[in-house]
Amino acid sequence: MSNELYIRSDRIFTADPEKPVLFDGYIKIVDDKIDALLTVNEADIPDGVKVHDYTGHLVTPGFIDAHTHLVHAGSRHHELGAKLRGESYLDIHEMSGILYTVRKTRDASYEALYERSKATLQRMLACGVTTLEAKSGYGLDKETEIRCLEVARDLNGYQWIDIESTFMGAHAIPPEFEGRPDDYLDYLIKDVLPVIKRKRLARFVDVFCEDKFFTIEQSERFLKAAKEMGFLLKIHADEITSSGGAELAAKLGCVSAEHLMAVSDKGIKDMAKAGTVACVLPNTTYFLMEDTYAPVKKMLKEGVTLAISTDYNPGSSPTENIQFAMALAVFMMKMNPVDVLLAVTRGAAAAIDRHDIGQLKEGYLADIFVSYSRDPDQLFYRPGSNQTKRVFKKGKMVYRGTAVPHILH
Repeated sequence: MSNELYIRSDRIFTADPEKPVLFDGYIKIVDDKIDALLTVNEADIPDGVKVHDYTGHLVTPGFIDAHTHLVHAGSRHHELGAKLRGESYLDIHEMSGILYTVRKTRDASYEALYERSKATLQRMLACGVTTLEAKSGYGLDKETEIRCLEVARDLNGYQWIDIESTFMGAHAIPPEFEGRPDDYLDYLIKDVLPVIKRKRLARFVDVFCEDKFFTIEQSERFLKAAKEMGFLLKIHADEITSSGGAELAAKLGCVSAEHLMAVSDKGIKDMAKAGTVACVLPNTTYFLMEDTYAPVKKMLKEGVTLAISTDYNPGSSPTENIQFAMALAVFMMKMNPVDVLLAVTRGAAAAIDRHDIGQLKEGYLADIFVSYSRDPDQLFYRPGSNQTKRVFKKGKMVYRGTAVPHILH
């Protein structure tokens, strides 16, 4: 016998372009999927069926965090002083940075990485996240990269958030390959990528295309090799300098290009034509104490699909709070609240090549966020506060807000 329930609200943000921005009615859920969206007049609810009434509350698809570095060890709070002195991300990388986290992660056991990541996921769930992408990249050797991906795999299904994994061994050049980036890429292509594919530990492959990391030519060679093995492609592009990363993403058919603070106008146009999703990360600009945010208005004007994510990682965005990233998009990037909601739902689903989430629509998974707020503007008008009232995952209530609700009307 199917498990049937209804969610009622007069302000349902479906992210479905065929529905009103705020739909007044019911979400009918059967088992783990949305069976129908019904107006008040259409709904014929059988006696005894559970109805969750959230009239007066904004209801949206569960948030999708399409760019995180979930599994790692160690904290980099010791870098705060360097940031306050005005030292750049690349300066800090020379002294500490990614390789500091690599040392900590290599030393960490599977159990330690699992428990730390599980706690992180619980905090993300509390902010409304129901699906995320998790990149490796803090091992930079076969053993540790596999261990990190195995942690993500094992956590998927043993807590409520669904995890899509990305292999990012090309995150930096490890000490044992210092000065030999091409040799390191050869190692990844010949010795590591085949194992990741055989073990089915990741759907995606990513590379950090940036000065002092991997050049355009090196990134293209690596991504082409991954594509030939059947991986879907992502790229860290144009984060610090305009190097042509967005153009390369479009050329290779990457699912997404990520960061993009320094993207060129041509890169934006190329992504629009290719259908490459722009995954922008406002938290990173904020935590690096920089001034340049990704030019989202240009992207939207050109028709680029946009995703907004936390970039949760220990160095440049040590926060699990996707609502903080959403607020920065409004207040620092001057985005319309409706566009921000689309970027953490429908757009973020596109960034991880998922076609069963990101909209409240018949046949989609019943992943649902319920806010204390009444509408999109109100959701963003209290930055720093958690507006999560309820979270449903596959039709089950998996988080109940414990904070004292704000009186918002």
